[in-house]
Amino acid sequence: MRHVFETMGTVVSLDAAGPSPALLADIEGIFADADARFSLHRVDSELSRINAGTLSMLDAGPEVGEAYALAAEWRSRTEGCFTPTRPDGLTDLNGVVKAIAMRDAGAALVKGGIQDWTLVVGGDLLASGRAPDAGPWITGIIDPADRSALLCAIELREPRTAIATSGSAERGDHIWSAAGRSEFLQATVVADDIVTADVLATAIIAGGDRMLRTACGRWPIDVLTVDRAGRLSATPGFREALAVPVAP
Repeated sequence: MRHVFETMGTVVSLDAAGPSPALLADIEGIFADADARFSLHRVDSELSRINAGTLSMLDAGPEVGEAYALAAEWRSRTEGCFTPTRPDGLTDLNGVVKAIAMRDAGAALVKGGIQDWTLVVGGDLLASGRAPDAGPWITGIIDPADRSALLCAIELREPRTAIATSGSAERGDHIWSAAGRSEFLQATVVADDIVTADVLATAIIAGGDRMLRTACGRWPIDVLTVDRAGRLSATPGFREALAVPVAP
């Protein structure tokens, strides 16, 4: 079955066999709670109030402090290529909050006895188990030059069953970078967990080729990048996982 709902300014799609109505409500609640706490489009969210100076980080719920600590840790690990602080000085935790919600939703599914599923949120995907044909889950990578087309499709092989794509093709140059305009139009990262995939996809866009090389050297990930001339570059592991050849 497929369960689809809107939250956090995007669409969530869950493909799974057998989740109960109560479990589906729990999944929706995880995302609704994240939106209520962290959305900068809601003046009553805890993060909006922190940025407005009407609530201190210490007085916010523990979830806010934990998300900020995680984002700050990744800022250090990526040498500032990923950061929770916007150029205007506001704290923005969107870079980790969606992934945290996906991680927690996945944990709830497994705890609820659902072993085979995919969860897609705003184009990022977290998978578990096997596809209905008993093979690996397969997902496509959007072409940044044509959002109705795919660059390729890959098999998600254990343990790398989390995939996130970041870039400027859909939302413009929205990723902050001290180095200026990124040399990459899009970066897709496959990792063992969705937080790592999401953070490093953003960091590679912000940090360019230097961060790409650093990320591939420090973390067990596979990566596909598209530069501003449309050239593709894929790590060996990404190429091995291809289900459909990369476009020329």
